[in-house]
Amino acid sequence: MEAGGGVLAGLNDAQRTAAGAVRGPVAILAGAGTGKTTTITHRIANQVATGTFEARSLLAVTFTDKAARELKTRLARLGVEGVEARTFHAAALSQLGRLWERSTGRPMPGILDSKAPLIASLASALPPPHRFLPRGEIAGEIEWAKNRMIPPERYLSSLGAHTPPMPPELLLGVYQGYERRKDRTGKLDFEDMLGLAVRLFDEHPEAAEEVRSRIAAVTVDEYQDVNPLQQALLERWLGGRDELCVVGDDYQTIYSFTGASPSHLLGFPERYPHATIVRLQENHRSSPQVLTVANALARHLGGFAKELRATRPDGPNPTARALPDEAAEVGFVVAECRRLHDAGVDWDAIAVLSRINARSEPYEEAFAAAAIPYQVRDGAFLRRPGPRAVLARLRRIEGGAGAEDAVRAVTEELGYDPDAVPDGDEEATRQADLGRLRALAAEHAAAAGAERTVASVAGFVAELEHRFAPERDGRGVQLMTYHRAKGLEFDAVFLPRLLDGELPYRSRRSEADPQEERRLLYVGITRARRHLFLSWPEDVKAAPSPFLGEIGVRVRARAGSRPRTAKAGPPVRVGDGGPLFDRLKEWRRQRAKADGVPAYVVFHDATLERIAERRPHDWADLAGIDGVGPAKLERYADEVLGIVSSAR
Repeated sequence: MEAGGGVLAGLNDAQRTAAGAVRGPVAILAGAGTGKTTTITHRIANQVATGTFEARSLLAVTFTDKAARELKTRLARLGVEGVEARTFHAAALSQLGRLWERSTGRPMPGILDSKAPLIASLASALPPPHRFLPRGEIAGEIEWAKNRMIPPERYLSSLGAHTPPMPPELLLGVYQGYERRKDRTGKLDFEDMLGLAVRLFDEHPEAAEEVRSRIAAVTVDEYQDVNPLQQALLERWLGGRDELCVVGDDYQTIYSFTGASPSHLLGFPERYPHATIVRLQENHRSSPQVLTVANALARHLGGFAKELRATRPDGPNPTARALPDEAAEVGFVVAECRRLHDAGVDWDAIAVLSRINARSEPYEEAFAAAAIPYQVRDGAFLRRPGPRAVLARLRRIEGGAGAEDAVRAVTEELGYDPDAVPDGDEEATRQADLGRLRALAAEHAAAAGAERTVASVAGFVAELEHRFAPERDGRGVQLMTYHRAKGLEFDAVFLPRLLDGELPYRSRRSEADPQEERRLLYVGITRARRHLFLSWPEDVKAAPSPFLGEIGVRVRARAGSRPRTAKAGPPVRVGDGGPLFDRLKEWRRQRAKADGVPAYVVFHDATLERIAERRPHDWADLAGIDGVGPAKLERYADEVLGIVSSAR
């Protein structure tokens, strides 16, 4: 392997500076889409190529096994073998496996696969409605505490502004019971594993010295997501040395519910005043138009200033649309997805993001009805806790019970409460899903009644499985939450339901941190390569998201909405319409009625907006507008040009 120039070939100036800094401390502030993995793999390869360190003395820490495998694969392509690339947990487990019994004289405790079995009966003993809270949400709260190194005895005093998913005293009881049961089983959970490694190194200096003798330098990816427990372990590995390279983007810190905090990244220059700080700002993912929106929002994010610069060619302007109601918004998204696919965008390269899993269900139904393939990442309707529990109970019902009555009884048994004010995302999703199942059962019963048949439980279960089956093929438009989308990218991204209360998220009991919610939107925007759509329904009580004003979207004030002020950002094309747009929509309505087809078959709203915006003079002008193909040009050109001409 060639040292220096060979390893650094193909990097831009900032990446080359970072990869050339082979001694720590180094902080690489890597904006979205700026090639951070490329940069750190080339830096590690350069550390080896220049003889600064041996490959086997380097530790690269990632947050997922997949990221660790990718790092090793890329290093192998650069001719580097032997670097230890692991997650924090895998590294700690490996070290404990080698050193715990030798240092303490006691066998290494076993590791729990999941917290759920120990939590289940404790949660079932809670008073309603808390006994129905998803077990994962309770486990998540315990992890929040343990990642902050907060034991049960300090839980209540350490909550601060944090709002747990149930009354704190009840959660404390579950936390205490969970710890007692875990101690009785003689096992550890994943957080204990990190804590045990910290304790081992603190209480047995020889074990710490052995680890430090093996690890000469550490690289930490996604450093903005490090929690206090992981930071404590990292400090034990280093033992006061500064051979550390951290890579991260404080703009993308969106996992505070796990204990993650950007403070470790933001405080790096103070902890290491002589550190090399490199900003990666050349974005290789998104068009200049998408980055204009992202940079406008970034001005409100604080932290390390980073302005992304596009290296890709121009793309279409992002579209921001106010739709009359929620159904119209769903229809708009579905129609635009079909238009993009007709224009050559693969279904898999289109994503619809939502704040919580419950918002995917209308899109699942709409895509299924439109025969558009789709997939749901980690949250398909029938696999979520509420529907899964309802289906399990319905399948056990024998005899001729009616579906509507059975679903009503089962959802009551599972704690459905239309007036519930859940604090956590998972419980909000579960309550919404239970309510949706009741509505679906009522629709099923009404349809069966119209055909003078009995709406059986078995028939309803079969209809649900058929109705939500298209996502099983694992291909198609991707439906996921903002959190799940981090690290991914798509040709087209839709961000619907941009409402105050949805983003930033708020329940009647608690309000999410607006700064983190703003970062969520930033993550959503920066997933898009070329096409970006922002939308919101107007018939709901909530006002449009205040973040829209921060990116320059002008929203119409509505009666009763709370006034919002925001600095104006860059212009984003908004579908507010205008007289010509309204005339084109009326013409489309009449033409669609005469032809007996849905309105979007004539032209999508977005195409009519472009026509109203550009006011074409002739067939050639009209043919240059995205969404006007040869067939539509032949069929509609004269009528459309006549309307445009009369408006001049």
